[in-house]
Amino acid sequence: MEWHLPTEERRYLRALARKQAEYANLPVMAQRRQLWYSLNDAKPGAQPPVVIETWTFDRDFMPPEVFNCRSEVGRAIESQLLRNIRNHELIDDDKAIPDTFDISWFVDIDEFGVSIESETVPDAQGIETGYRFHHPIQDLPRDLHLLKHAACRIDRPRTLAWQAFLEDLLGEWLPVRLRSGLYGSTMLTHRVIALMGMQAFFTAMYDCPDVLHQLMDYLKDNALRVMRWAEAEGLLVVNNGNQESFGSSYNFTSRLPAPGYQGGPARLCDMWGCSNSQETVGVSPRLFHEFCFPYYKAVCEPMGLLYYGCCEPAHPFWEDIRQLPHLKKVSISRWCDQRFMGEALQGSEIVFSRKPDPNFLSVADRLEENAWAAHIRETLEATRGVFVEFIIRDVYTVHGNLENCRRAVQIARQEIERFSGV
Repeated sequence: MEWHLPTEERRYLRALARKQAEYANLPVMAQRRQLWYSLNDAKPGAQPPVVIETWTFDRDFMPPEVFNCRSEVGRAIESQLLRNIRNHELIDDDKAIPDTFDISWFVDIDEFGVSIESETVPDAQGIETGYRFHHPIQDLPRDLHLLKHAACRIDRPRTLAWQAFLEDLLGEWLPVRLRSGLYGSTMLTHRVIALMGMQAFFTAMYDCPDVLHQLMDYLKDNALRVMRWAEAEGLLVVNNGNQESFGSSYNFTSRLPAPGYQGGPARLCDMWGCSNSQETVGVSPRLFHEFCFPYYKAVCEPMGLLYYGCCEPAHPFWEDIRQLPHLKKVSISRWCDQRFMGEALQGSEIVFSRKPDPNFLSVADRLEENAWAAHIRETLEATRGVFVEFIIRDVYTVHGNLENCRRAVQIARQEIERFSGV
């Protein structure tokens, strides 16, 4: 067998699975699932959930000393279980602890036919943080022909063997489920930057606009090619439950799958998807409309529901973003005009996915509680009558003080409760 665990690790991992299952079945988890359903189904009076994304500060949340497994396969399973268990025990935000152990298909996708090498550098604590790409396209008109259609491969036997191995290990407590999102990258400008770099991307808008349109058309077609390949291969699994659409924004909804679904493998229209264009924060709305919007609209069209955005401000590009098909959530980062977007979303069922300023958690050793409460109130005041979620992301350290995370959630809930009673 490809995977083997020492007896003591098997025993330990089964105990962790049992603990996760017990947490998943607590009454509060049913309440949290309903919180997300109410938000995503646009129920009047839906309260905003509050979530802290933890993987960016794993130096504090998942330090080496919390692990017991020494084998590589044991450590990978342990990490998935511990992340859920520790989230409930230490942070207690509005994540609903899963009652399954989720895995993905083993797939191999050669996206471009050229390799994109990268290098990283560690920060002062030795954590690899900074990175850069070695761009395969050095001259767009000369090198565009190097890009090929995506080549995709699924390893079904290995996937099913992995599922069976895990089912034997954990299945008494946590059923092992194959899950999927949408295969194929719909973050088109991220791909542009990896291939040629931001400066070259920006100058190409003026130096060789026709060739840049050819590149964007290629990226659009390539993304759709991979999405349709996964659909045709039966790899898609309806993600309308305890899965993330993007960045810890959870998918619970009764609006998927789409009408006509007969069970079994999902169609693209049965799926939550996501897209963003962080890399165009430095271009004008006119240039975004010309070089990005038509291609983004095309890759978003097959989806059932769409989460759009990340760190980029939404308000300068809202005239285009609001026309994206199946738009259900829009990211409102710290650089976004909250009041503009609060007014823009009035009367709609689009969720205002607020990303509070991570500096409150990552700069000082202790949370400035009054300032944090005021920060949350600012959003609540800007979004009266709008569906809202709080997703705290891009926290890269909490200086070992995880209590700051718990307090941030508690304070946000207090402000939400106080505001809802106004």
